[in-house]
Amino acid sequence: MSFPEGFQSKLPDVGTTIFTVMSRRAAEQGAVNIGQGFPDYSIDPRLAACVTDAVAAGFNQYAPMEGSQGLRAAIAAKITSGGGRAVDPETEITVTCGGAESIYSAIQATVGPGDEAIVFDPAYDAYDPAIRLAGGRCIHIPLEAPHFRCDWDRVKAALSDRTRLILINNPHNPACTVASAADLDRLAQLTRDRPIAVLADEVYEHVQYDGRIHQSVINHEELRSRSFAVYSFGKTLHITGWRVGYCVAPPLLTRELRKVHQFNAFSTPAPLQQAITLYLQRHPDAWREIAGFFGAKRELLRQRLAGSGLELPPAAGTYFQLADYSEIADVNDVEFTERLINEAGVAVIPLSPFYREPPAGMRIVRLCLAKRDETLTEAAARISAYTRAKRQKP
Repeated sequence: MSFPEGFQSKLPDVGTTIFTVMSRRAAEQGAVNIGQGFPDYSIDPRLAACVTDAVAAGFNQYAPMEGSQGLRAAIAAKITSGGGRAVDPETEITVTCGGAESIYSAIQATVGPGDEAIVFDPAYDAYDPAIRLAGGRCIHIPLEAPHFRCDWDRVKAALSDRTRLILINNPHNPACTVASAADLDRLAQLTRDRPIAVLADEVYEHVQYDGRIHQSVINHEELRSRSFAVYSFGKTLHITGWRVGYCVAPPLLTRELRKVHQFNAFSTPAPLQQAITLYLQRHPDAWREIAGFFGAKRELLRQRLAGSGLELPPAAGTYFQLADYSEIADVNDVEFTERLINEAGVAVIPLSPFYREPPAGMRIVRLCLAKRDETLTEAAARISAYTRAKRQKP
C-alpha cells in the first residue's frame, strides 16, 4: 500500500515496538516470555472484587476529565502516607490512560516546533516519537554500561536556548538504576533560572531494592515547582492492562497538561478508577509490599542463573534484570535474542533498541521479573542449559 500523493509520514523511521515484536516471536515459537514487562500471574482477588462492586454501584459512564474526585483524593493520601509532601488533588493530580499518556500529554504541553528535549539512553521508546510529534528535537545523552550513571557535565554541555524539557526515568527502565538525591540537586542546578521543565517518569517508584528510598521530584524543594511526575497503577498494583496512571504537577503545569489530556484520552474507564479507589480505601498499605515481592523474584532469578555464564549486575530498581552475555556469544544483542528464542525457547529483550546510537560491542539483554516463580525457574533452566552447551563446545 502506498500513501496518497503528497502525504508524508510523521514518523517514517518508526516501526513496531521491540516489546510487541518479541512477544509475538515468543508466541510463534512457544517460548517462555520473560521479555515484555507484564505480569503472568493473577491480580489480587480483592482488587478484582472491587471492579464488580464499582460496576454494580453504577460507575459505568464517563469519569471526569481530570479523574474521579475519589481517586485523586486517594492518590493524595497515598503520597502523604508514603512520606511525600501534601499534594492538592484538585489542582495537582490528573488521572490518565496509563503512565504513557501522562508522558505524551506532558511533552505536547511543553515542547513546540524547534524546541529541544533531553532524554537519556537507553530510553523507553515512547519518549523520542512524542517529542518529534510535538515538532521538537530529541537530544539523546547515553548512559554508559555497566553503571549507567548520568554524566551531568555532558547534560550541561547539551543545554541550549532551545532546551524546554529534560526527561528522567527514575527508577530507570531498562538500566535498573535509581537516581540519588545528589542527581536531583544537580538537575535543579542546571535548570535553575532557565525556561526548562522536568518530566520525571517515576512509574517504578515502589520497586527499589536493598533499603533504597525513592528520590522524587515532587519532594525536591526546587524541582517540584517545574516538574511533571508520572506514575502507573499498572506497575504498582500489577494491572498493566487497566491502563490507569496519573501525573502530579504544580497547578500551572497541571492546567497545561489537562489542555492536552482532554483532547487526547479525555478520561480513563470510570469503573476501573472506582475499583482502584475502593481498593486503596480498603487496603491502604497494599502497595507497600511491592519491593519485597519483586526483590524475592530478583533473588530467585539470580540464584537460578548462577553458573550460567551470564553476568547479572545488581538491579537497584524496576522489575527488570540486565544480563551481560559476553562470555556466551560474540554477536549483537538482537541476534542473541533470536538465538535464545529459537534454540533455548526463551524470549528476552535486547538493549540496543533503547538507544539512538547503540554502543559498539554491547552485549546486554533485559529480563523481566514480573512473572510467576515457575515461569522464572523454567526460563532460567532453559537459559542455563543453552549457555552450558555453548560453553562446552570446542
